[in-house]
Amino acid sequence: MDTRHTVVDTDLGALTVVAGERALTGLYFAEHARRPAQEAFGPRVTPGEDGLLDDAAGQLHDYLAGRRRDFALPLAPHGDAFQLDVWELVATVTHGTTTTYGELARRLGDVRLAQRVGQAVGANPLCILIPCHRVLGAGGALTGYAGGLARKRALLDLEEPEETAASRLF
Repeated sequence: MDTRHTVVDTDLGALTVVAGERALTGLYFAEHARRPAQEAFGPRVTPGEDGLLDDAAGQLHDYLAGRRRDFALPLAPHGDAFQLDVWELVATVTHGTTTTYGELARRLGDVRLAQRVGQAVGANPLCILIPCHRVLGAGGALTGYAGGLARKRALLDLEEPEETAASRLF
């Protein structure tokens, strides 16, 4: 069984987790932009049948419950060389922090690549795991997220440092 998937129910909606032979290749919301056809996910496995998918489901639940900050899962996203470079940079954006498309373009060596970086971020096949929700528009604007802006805001709020959240109360 090469490609297979499971569906994880979360407070943000159902997440389809797709795995190849030894690594995760996709993580998609039901109405995810650029979601591949269902047939591409292979057969659905039920909980307890696949250690990798079970581990992914458990780590996602822990992350969304605030019990986990990072993931320890093998990832194998499929994309072109530029996309892979962008996703590698996005993966370095740590929990509770954000960056911008322009900053990623600068780190790639050319600030004029910001729009192309945005396209690559939007094509990320492993949302949450490669934390594209941590990438903002110029000036910190909440822009683009394949799972929807409400989910992007929810994920950023989940990761917001307690001190920052508490300071908004006063």
